[in-house]
Amino acid sequence: MNLPLSPAEPIAVPDELRACFERQRAAYLAAPAPTERERRDDLAALARLLKENRDALVAAIDADYGGRSAFETLFAEYFVVLETIAHTAKHLKKWMRPERRPIDVLSYPGARNRVIPQPLGVVGVVVPWNFPLNLSFCPLAAILAAGNRAMVKMSENSRRLAALLAELSPKYLPADKLAFFEDGGGPDGVGRGPAFSSLPFDHLLFTGSGATGRAVMANAARNLTPVTLELGGKAPAIVGPDFPIETAAKRILWVKMLNAGQICTSVDYVFVPKGKEQDFAAHCVRLFRERYPDINGPDFTSIIDRRAFERLHAALDDARAKGARLIDLAEGQAPDAARRRFPPHLVLDPGDDMVLMQREIFGPILPVRTYTDRQEVADYINARDRPLALYPFTHDAALRDFYITHVMSGGVSVNEPLLHVGQHDLPFGGVGASGMGHYHGREGFLTFSKLRPVFHQGPFSPIQLLLQPPYAGTPMKILRLMLRLRT
Repeated sequence: MNLPLSPAEPIAVPDELRACFERQRAAYLAAPAPTERERRDDLAALARLLKENRDALVAAIDADYGGRSAFETLFAEYFVVLETIAHTAKHLKKWMRPERRPIDVLSYPGARNRVIPQPLGVVGVVVPWNFPLNLSFCPLAAILAAGNRAMVKMSENSRRLAALLAELSPKYLPADKLAFFEDGGGPDGVGRGPAFSSLPFDHLLFTGSGATGRAVMANAARNLTPVTLELGGKAPAIVGPDFPIETAAKRILWVKMLNAGQICTSVDYVFVPKGKEQDFAAHCVRLFRERYPDINGPDFTSIIDRRAFERLHAALDDARAKGARLIDLAEGQAPDAARRRFPPHLVLDPGDDMVLMQREIFGPILPVRTYTDRQEVADYINARDRPLALYPFTHDAALRDFYITHVMSGGVSVNEPLLHVGQHDLPFGGVGASGMGHYHGREGFLTFSKLRPVFHQGPFSPIQLLLQPPYAGTPMKILRLMLRLRT
């Protein structure tokens, strides 16, 4: 049955975006299969762009944030991207190699099967503001390695970096291979996102919120553009009863303060065994004050904009009004409100009716829940959207495997949050509300390739000889024999 499509409002696409897409499409059609050498040259050009402009890139990100730790930019973005490019170049030859597949018996003799990874064409990338260098260049390494061309739309909160990349990129790669675009969003929040995601890309990668991801997917559906969505969610950490509470506090606090908690795979809330919550809190207070003696100093990152800053304050006010116990980890320090330095808090005894437990926090606030039974934890997490990450802390293999088996998430790091994201040979991606599709490493190369099945018939064709009508007689005898062999 043919179902009628509901009419969709047309989306106006700026001439600049449309013209770039058409140039890249034409360039792809003129040279649809770049050689290994050409792809290596593209990867080398990406690396040169980074190496020759490091200070300017770090400064642009710092300015966009209004204060971003240079160490965090260099470690979590710059270094990771260079490592990704090097890993991709190292394995490119193997990834490009066609794969032989077995032949069905009826195709013999002389036939062969292959799967050939081929470029898709023009790939669109929509980049968030929280790790703008990482989340643009890491996908680009896979996209260019797979032989594609790319258009990249940066966030409205990455204006300075976007302008810098738009200026620098043509010096390293032609615009028909790679182009960066500023969002151009105004105070009403309407930018180029809808227009960009409505272009007829051959693949579209979006990283951001679930709400925006739904809109991106709807726009892409107009062109049947396949999408990879990297969303977020409330990633839980679970401290097992056997795990040292101080060690758990050290490791969880590290990732919760990284980028001021503005990470889609940060620990959103933590389960600790009942009775250990005060010890956990005490360790967090001590550790924060040791690590961040000055919240206004260079090591602590600002909240990205005023709206996010006010959202976090409102969430704390909501938790306080509903009876939670709040612990200010920066007590005694006066955060710089003008630079949006948000005082990190623990929230003990959070209720499910609190805003903090209903939406992804995306900031330096950590709700702490208690539990008495592992099934209680699994049931709580499974009653909600599937998270992008799961962080069990335990040396008990049976308990570890229970959580991995009984709680579905995008990825898992055991006894240390976040680090699965940095493994080049592990795919990264969500599940359900936290996203769809994978990239990183070989999975990224495959995501941005068409794994094209190719069958080559040999000089002799048994099907033509044996299975031509009329079917009565020899063809039917052969079919009955085949059925007997399978039943």
